[in-house]
Amino acid sequence: MQQLQAHEVTLHKVFSSDYDFRIPDYQRPYAWDVEQAVQLLSDLEESLDRGSDEPYFLGSVVLVKTNNVPRAEVIDGQQRLTTLTILLSVLRDLARNPNVQASLDKLVTEPGDQMLGLAPKPRLRLRKRDAGFFQQYVQTPGVIGTLLRLKEHTLPTDAQKAVLRNAAALQDILTGWPDERRLQLGQMLALRTYLVVVSTPDLDSAHRIFSVMNSRGLDLSPTDIFKARIIGALGDRETEECARKWEDAEEALGREDFADLFLHLRMVFSGRRAERELLREFQDQVLNQYLAGRAESFVNDVVVPYADAYAQIRDANYAAPNGAEKINAWFKRLGQIDNNDWRPVALWAVRNHADDPVWLDGFFRALERLSASMFIRRVYTTPRVTRYADLMRELDAGMGLTSSSFHLTEEEKASTLARLNGDVYSVTRTRRYILLRLDELLASASGVVYDHKVITVEHVLPQSPKADSQWLKNFDDEQRVYWTHRLGNLVLLNRAKNAYAQNYDFTEKKVKYFTGKHGAALFALTIEVMHATEWTPELLRQRQEELVGRLASEWELLPA
Repeated sequence: MQQLQAHEVTLHKVFSSDYDFRIPDYQRPYAWDVEQAVQLLSDLEESLDRGSDEPYFLGSVVLVKTNNVPRAEVIDGQQRLTTLTILLSVLRDLARNPNVQASLDKLVTEPGDQMLGLAPKPRLRLRKRDAGFFQQYVQTPGVIGTLLRLKEHTLPTDAQKAVLRNAAALQDILTGWPDERRLQLGQMLALRTYLVVVSTPDLDSAHRIFSVMNSRGLDLSPTDIFKARIIGALGDRETEECARKWEDAEEALGREDFADLFLHLRMVFSGRRAERELLREFQDQVLNQYLAGRAESFVNDVVVPYADAYAQIRDANYAAPNGAEKINAWFKRLGQIDNNDWRPVALWAVRNHADDPVWLDGFFRALERLSASMFIRRVYTTPRVTRYADLMRELDAGMGLTSSSFHLTEEEKASTLARLNGDVYSVTRTRRYILLRLDELLASASGVVYDHKVITVEHVLPQSPKADSQWLKNFDDEQRVYWTHRLGNLVLLNRAKNAYAQNYDFTEKKVKYFTGKHGAALFALTIEVMHATEWTPELLRQRQEELVGRLASEWELLPA
């Protein structure tokens, strides 16, 4: 009877006739976004630049597979295998040497061999709904250019849209590389990039493996191992008390957030972005300095106060005799950003300056400005984390609010302003943050606070006005294209309004927004629109200038 098997396998063997990867239809579709795809390439590039011959591991895949039979159902690892296939296909189509093209294509498709009874076929077959698309526009040689000419809105599935976006992002980066460097990347991928392939002959055992590898709260986590080492280094007198404090901190945060705390602590202590798994890096960079006679200090001076700081930031419940509401407002603003890379810096500040709310107010104003700018500019993970790591080192060196990494360059200011002046609506991850932040500035005089379960961003000038509407008289086609998705034309509502507001003319639309059964909360941004008597290109120009100016002043974006 075949047992579970796990092997380290190079990519040129992973993408070979040894495996015929199939994504079962019950699996969720491909869903990696551009940031994850670009981060994969960035990590590979970093390994390439190190120039060593050491293996590079990309993680694991879990398969249902029988010995000596290529067919392999992918239980875990679909996102990685699909993105690697896109990357290999982009490299193949950019290669100028026909031999290199052929070698890369063999990693993407099985060319077939009559002597061995192998039929031509893709190495990876996606779910039925997306398999044909993926083969036609990614796996077939020379088709990436055709794929990139497709319009995202015409594609029927989110998976196909993700494939298009990620292929475009990878192509955009790799096009700027010399051919020789792309060849070196291809060689690195084939020869010294590894996956741990875990295979078992039946679905039940594969799911058990997947559950053990990925479940929260069931498997032995790195924090469990750190706890064992710290408690094991204590004397009998301290063991019980320190174990209780550790467990109380973990219970207060919850197991998932407690695990995240240790990821952030690694950055706090090292001032460097992660390069290896937490289990090894935390031991080397943090734990070892406490195991030699200072284990109790790690619990009392690190775990307990940093867990408390984490809870204050997460729950926005910082307390002080004066000024606490300002600090908690910064926590809420930062919490709306779509990443937590700012948290190590925030943890350091609360841990070391909790008794000085005035200093914290200035600190978090600077941190939110930096974080918001990178968020709006869609700075990718590696440069973003590197910026915070630089800031962490400067803070640790005592530079405080004078830390140079806090300050935006003139180019960064200009880029942030350009984003605010451009199409805000189409960037779904940032538009709500920008509008809420702006609305808060407009409402600050009255101290308005919103706590709605649903807050949506809507257009005043509609995206598709009726053929006989006043909109088409007030705006020509060029003006509508220019203004529809810009900041000046957007408002906030406390519920989905499209079903009611639709594309009415301006006067009727105001009534639909603000009165009746489906009336919306009076956001400051929206109130301003209600007070307007008409909606014209000139009014939009003035409103755009005013709104962007508000944000530019708040975030100090104007040239020095």
